[in-house]
Amino acid sequence: MRTPVKLSVFAAVLAAVFGAAALAGGAVGRVHDPAAPAGDEDMTMAGDPTRGLAVSENGLTLDLARRAARPGEPFPLAFRILAADGRPVRDFDVKHTKRMHLIVVRRDLTGFQHLHPTLRADGTWTKPLTLPRAGTYRVFADFSVDDRPATLADDLQIDGDVRSRELPPPATSAAADGFRVRLVDGAVRAGRESRLAFDVTRGGRPVSLQDYLGAKGHLVALREGDLAFLHVHPDESSLRFEATFPNPGSYRLFLQFRVAGRVHTVAFTLEVSR
Repeated sequence: MRTPVKLSVFAAVLAAVFGAAALAGGAVGRVHDPAAPAGDEDMTMAGDPTRGLAVSENGLTLDLARRAARPGEPFPLAFRILAADGRPVRDFDVKHTKRMHLIVVRRDLTGFQHLHPTLRADGTWTKPLTLPRAGTYRVFADFSVDDRPATLADDLQIDGDVRSRELPPPATSAAADGFRVRLVDGAVRAGRESRLAFDVTRGGRPVSLQDYLGAKGHLVALREGDLAFLHVHPDESSLRFEATFPNPGSYRLFLQFRVAGRVHTVAFTLEVSR
């Protein structure tokens, strides 16, 4: 009789151990960024500087009306943000002067577009879009509801022969539209809040920048590989930004600024060390 008792006790212990492991695995599964520490269900919304790794998170879901198009042909990009009950969200906070920031970029980090769609009465956001090259594009919806920021993302396939491009090497200077942009402060280390500062010149002379989205510029940072979206805080009076890069590796920075009523975009590759 002793052996069955011992086996029963042993089986109970194993059940408890595996049950605890299953619960722990479930908790980890709710955190979509593999680089983020486990144990906080709201990590991707609050403490984790990366977002945009999931189509659904914290009771909100990005619902694209279509996931395929043809290269070079204009089409209406339409989507909804669905609440946990499946109903479309209609009330969004104003952040950086807009209720919705739509970022579209190919998975090789080319073809970047920053758009501001229009909200219909039924909760559908719409924006005309043209993507000239075939490939898989990541669509980011960056917004806030009830003072809770969120960035949800899904893929959009542009049919055709795909020729991916290598990520350009790290640089501290880039040119676009006749402007020269320099990264004058960009010594960053993974896991620490860092400051990024830029200056803009044309013909060797400083340029007067107009406000764009409530500041002197807008910066989007995307991690190579999974295209994690980093939340970047701007300084309203200059081209200075604060960001936390969670892991070492390569990141693509897309800086936007306005001069004489026109928005210009310059891209940098930044290598983040430990």
